Amino acid sequence: MRVGIIGLGYVGLPLAVAFAEAGHEVTGVDVDARAVEGLAAGRSRVEDVPSERLAALDGRFRPTVDPARLADCDAVLICVPTPLANQREPDLSYIAEAGRALAGVLGEGQLVVLESTSYPGTTRERLQPLLEESGLAAGRDFHLAFSPERIDPGRTDHTITTTPKVVGGLTDACTRRAVELYALICERVVAVSTPEAAEMAKLLENIFRSVNIALINELAVLCDRMGIDVWEVVDAAATKPFGFMRFDPGPGMGGHCLPVDPFYLSFKAREYDFPAEFIELAGKINQHQPHYCVERVVRALNDVGRPARESRVLILGVSYKAGVGDLREAPALKIAHLLRELGADLSYHDPHVAEVAELGLVSRPLAEGLASCDVACVVTAHPDVDYERVVAEAPLVVDFRGATRGIEAAHLIRL
Repeated sequence: MRVGIIGLGYVGLPLAVAFAEAGHEVTGVDVDARAVEGLAAGRSRVEDVPSERLAALDGRFRPTVDPARLADCDAVLICVPTPLANQREPDLSYIAEAGRALAGVLGEGQLVVLESTSYPGTTRERLQPLLEESGLAAGRDFHLAFSPERIDPGRTDHTITTTPKVVGGLTDACTRRAVELYALICERVVAVSTPEAAEMAKLLENIFRSVNIALINELAVLCDRMGIDVWEVVDAAATKPFGFMRFDPGPGMGGHCLPVDPFYLSFKAREYDFPAEFIELAGKINQHQPHYCVERVVRALNDVGRPARESRVLILGVSYKAGVGDLREAPALKIAHLLRELGADLSYHDPHVAEVAELGLVSRPLAEGLASCDVACVVTAHPDVDYERVVAEAPLVVDFRGATRGIEAAHLIRL
């Protein structure tokens, strides 16, 4: 099988490597010439794909900036970003660019699968017309399907191979072709009736998490006002073996999915004169959480007689989740900007992020940061940080992740 991948980031590159490792010829296309050059030299830019895996592919993966190389592929997967525009409306420009580029080389019998997350109807209403500019008809001359990515950066327990793959084709034949493709690398492929069903399934997965995270974050704020330890409450509730699923509070949501995807559905819902109030409310609560965290830091400083202005704040963990260096939509960045607006003197320590260009900061050694700060804030709880040492050496600690549970100290404050 000759497989083409458009977009060689956190979604496309792991897919490309999975197909190549399974013995298939893979052509990867990306607009970033420097990234393509690095990949061609065996240098990965994605944490989940070590450079050693690229080197072991023995020429079966060929990265390029030229979409014309996709003409010989049996299947092409589109794995490009789908961010939100300024008014939190979907930005499908990357999908449009990929669709136009692919239309110029599309051949009869090819399979095209969109993996980029978007609202129900994107595959049929937005991508299909672009591909049909080739003069070929979807469902007759070429196959078209949607299969949502389910990549969770940093995870090793659920991989592309072991995570079930949802597929919805434009026709039954399109679905069968897509199922056959993903069966080459996935242990289980789940077929649904239409691309819209697959698109909605992806949004449901992430909206479920968004709503529950919003719920526990709102409860954390209430517990703070009531003088109740929210972590004790969550631990107690989690002992129930049925009817409860644990979600922990935190500083907000980050990554390429959770902060973005719910707004795709609320945007589409407006076309049907349906106000998705529950989804919108969850988004608003999670967006406000960094503001609440900053208020909590300011209050902690005030309690020890220090103003936020010119206080030295050490942020522990700036990536959006533990164990990875991904900064996309990271709550720590919002918290940092808000603290700077208050005049705080910022520094950070993160073993996975050497530099944050937008803050003009580089990661400091933990000992150095603790020795020179007025308050240390645990924003992302990386497993390779010694939190007992943090509490022992920092004059004041505010923990937004529960990393210090089990430690008691007068100068320690947990969310």
